[in-house]
Amino acid sequence: MQPLVMSCGEPAGVGPELAVKARAVLGATVPFVWLGDPRHLPQGSAWQAVGSAGEAVAVAPQVLPVLPHDFAAPTTPGLPDLANAQGVIDVIARAVGLVQAGDAAALVTAPIHKKVLKDGAGFGFPGHTEYLAHLAGDVPVVMMLACDALRVVPATIHIPLAEVPQALTAAILEQTIRLTHAGLIRDFGIARPRIAVAGLNPHAGEGGAMGWEDLRMIAPLVARLQAEGMAIVGPLPADTMFHARARAGYDAAVCAYHDQALIPIKTLDFDGGVNVTLGLPFIRTSPDHGTAFDIAGKGVALPDSLVAACRMAWQMAAARAR
Repeated sequence: MQPLVMSCGEPAGVGPELAVKARAVLGATVPFVWLGDPRHLPQGSAWQAVGSAGEAVAVAPQVLPVLPHDFAAPTTPGLPDLANAQGVIDVIARAVGLVQAGDAAALVTAPIHKKVLKDGAGFGFPGHTEYLAHLAGDVPVVMMLACDALRVVPATIHIPLAEVPQALTAAILEQTIRLTHAGLIRDFGIARPRIAVAGLNPHAGEGGAMGWEDLRMIAPLVARLQAEGMAIVGPLPADTMFHARARAGYDAAVCAYHDQALIPIKTLDFDGGVNVTLGLPFIRTSPDHGTAFDIAGKGVALPDSLVAACRMAWQMAAARAR
């Protein structure tokens, strides 16, 4: 299997230093090549230029293999330079090309800063995920957050809470469930996935006493998918879905909105959560944190989430290969 490719992300954030730390933790157990400008790596980092992703396997375990990509300017940790915005975008596109060509097994993306990309290069996408979906041919995708204890998929993501009831349509929820189901089979090797669907309202609406969406929209959809043979339950009260005994009953939870999904997983494993994009024709994982400009370059950023993202991408690539 080919190594992973890791895009550099925002060079003034913690991405470059975490790549070095992740290599030190993973060594040769999860081979990856870092795609970016070596000038942006912390001073004194042990790195080696390679001509292809495949050459990364021949690099010493404590040395970072680098596929060089020239940026417009050097960088200062914590101080993003708009001149480098286009370079960040180009690296993502180049990394996707490597995975699509079979030259890398999967893509791990370091965090980007959307405002920097918009101000510096006119980036027209809400975020990483939407840009990757565009590069893949505008395919439908969903965001999964995963750790050893829990996998969650929000059906609506970065919208105000007041807009969720209108945005959470039966069509959107069904697409989210089907993409989750297919991803669990293809990328996680689960032959018959078990999915739990959270209700929108407190107590899943309590028979209409606390809102009708659960009874009139979510329950009929779940019943129809059950009739198709899908192992799915819901709508369930979200406040009783995430304790250990409940989690043992499903492989992924599909939630109505952002915080309903992200609060439990970040409570269970704040440093080890991984962002997974389901629905792409290639594998993409990412650490579940941002650029962290406030601590960039100080040497205190933890690589745990990036390490977990690499390990999960490697496991998913193996599952697809099987």
